[in-house]
Amino acid sequence: MSEKVNDVLGTVNRGNPAESGLCTLCRADCQGKCETWMSCVVGRKLLYPRDFGAITAGSAGTAAVGVSYNALRIQGYNYGANGLPAGLSNSPDDCIFPNVSLEVEFGNEVKTRSRVPVMTGALGSTFIAAKYWDSFAIGAALVGFPIVIGENVVGVDKQSVMANGKIEKAPELERRIDNYLKYYDGYGAIIVQMNVEDTRNGVAEYVIGKYGEKVIIELKWGQGAKDIGGEIQVNDLDYAIFLKNRGYIVDPDPTLPEVQEAFKNGAIKSFARHSRLGYTNLANSDQVEEDFLKAVAYLRGLGYKRITLKTGSYGMEALAMSIKLATVAKLDLLTIDGSGGGTGMSPWNMMETWGVPSVLLHAKAYEYASILAAKGYKVVDMAFAGGFAREDHIFKALALGAPYTKLVCMGRALMIPGFLGSNVEGALHPDRKAKLNGNWDTLPKTLADRGMKAEEIFAGYFDVQKKVGADAMKDIPYGAIAVWTLADKLAAGLQQLMAGARKFSMDQIAREDLYSSNRETEKETGIRFITEIQDAFAKKILNS
Repeated sequence: MSEKVNDVLGTVNRGNPAESGLCTLCRADCQGKCETWMSCVVGRKLLYPRDFGAITAGSAGTAAVGVSYNALRIQGYNYGANGLPAGLSNSPDDCIFPNVSLEVEFGNEVKTRSRVPVMTGALGSTFIAAKYWDSFAIGAALVGFPIVIGENVVGVDKQSVMANGKIEKAPELERRIDNYLKYYDGYGAIIVQMNVEDTRNGVAEYVIGKYGEKVIIELKWGQGAKDIGGEIQVNDLDYAIFLKNRGYIVDPDPTLPEVQEAFKNGAIKSFARHSRLGYTNLANSDQVEEDFLKAVAYLRGLGYKRITLKTGSYGMEALAMSIKLATVAKLDLLTIDGSGGGTGMSPWNMMETWGVPSVLLHAKAYEYASILAAKGYKVVDMAFAGGFAREDHIFKALALGAPYTKLVCMGRALMIPGFLGSNVEGALHPDRKAKLNGNWDTLPKTLADRGMKAEEIFAGYFDVQKKVGADAMKDIPYGAIAVWTLADKLAAGLQQLMAGARKFSMDQIAREDLYSSNRETEKETGIRFITEIQDAFAKKILNS
C-alpha cells in the first residue's frame, strides 16, 4: 500500500491510499492533493521533488513485500538506443527522452492509433460519468486516446425512447458520442460497450445505423471490481420504478407496497439497480465459444469493422477462453481487468475479496498469449486494467504483457481531472457551477496560490489553446484542460522511463525491462529476480 503523505512531492492522500496511490474512496469534491490530483494542475512538474535549490531528496528504499505491481522494478541500461523514430540517429543529441515516441496502434485489419498508450475504463450508467462526461471525452479527444462508454447508458436514460424493446431514441448516448467526435482528429477512438440489457435493447443496431464505422463496439464479459452486473444507486421512487419497468433488477423491489411505504417513511432511502449475468444458459466453454463467435459474426454482419472484448478478474479458464476466442474471432482489442480497479458502486466486500489481483492475472495473460503465439496464432492485441494511475504503472503493465499489450486502461485516475477541472471552473465562474456539477464555492489554497484564472492554474492551458485556437477555448471545459495536463505528466514520465531503458518506441518495451524485487513475485510472474538478470553477462565480462 502507498504512503499517505509523500513529502518529496508535497502530496497527501485525503483517505486510505490503494496500491495505485489513489485513495480507496475518490471523491468528486476532493480539494486535494494526491499525486494524480496535483498532476492535473502542474503536469510534468510533479515528476520531480519540490523546492529545488533548497533540498536534497533520496528514495525511501522501501522493499515491496508480496506479489504486486509495486514488487516489479524497472530496468535501466548504460548503453544502446533501440527503436529510434525515423530521421533520428544514435547521436546523444537525438537520444533524448523527448524524442521517445509514445504513439501506438491496435487492431486486427483496421488499425486504431493513439498518441499515448492509455485508454479510459468504461464510463457507463454511473451518474458521475454522465456529470463529467464532457471533460472526460473532450480531454481524451484532444490528447488522442480511446474512451469507453460503458454499459446501460441507454437503459437508464429517462429521455430515451424504446418501442417493442428496441431503442428508437437515445439522447444521452448520442451526447456522449457527439461530444467526443467533435474534437476527434484521427487519434483515439470512441468505444461503446454492451452488456445483456444493451444487447436486448438493440444498442449495436442503433449505433451502427447512426454512426457507422466511427464507433467501436465492445462486448462485455465482466470487470475487475465485481463478478456480477453493473449497479447504480437511485434515490427517487418513480425513477426506481421506471428502471424496474425497463427490465432491470431493482433492489429492494420498488413496486412492492411495503417497500414503497418504507421509502415514504424514510426507512428506505435508496434503491440499487443491477444488471444481469451473461451466459447463464450455457454449461461449458464449448458452448460459450459457439455463442460468442455467433455474436461476433452478427456484429460484423451489421457492419462493424472494429470489435473489442472486456473481461474481468475471473479464474484461469475464463482468462484463457477470452484470449483464445478474441484471437480466433480476430477482435481488435481485449481488455483484461484485474481485481483492484473500480469506478462505480461495486459491493465493497466483493471488491475487496473476489477475483484475481491484477499482476497475477496479467502475468498469466502473457503466458497464455505466448502459448497461442507458439501455435502460430496472431494473438489479439491486449490492454491491461486494474488499479493503474502513474507513468511507472504504465511501463510495468506494458512490459509485463509485451509484446501483446498495447494499452493500459485507467479508470479512476483519468476521472480525477474531470472532477478537479469542473470544481475549478465552477468556483471561478459561479454561473457555470450547476451545469458543470462543480462542488466548490472558492478555490482551495493549494490552487488559489497559483492564481485565479485557468491560464495561471493549469500548466497545460496554452498547449490546449495552441491545438484548438484562442477563440475555441471558451468551449473547452477546464476538466478537459486538466485531462491534457495529467496526460502530459504521464507521457513525460513514461518517456523518461523508456529513455532510461534505451527504448525509444513502444514496440521496443520488453519483459526484460522489468525485474522482481522478491522471489515470490519472480515465481508468480516469470520476471526474474534482480540479481539474476544479466548475471551471466556480468560473469562473462569478469572471466574474459
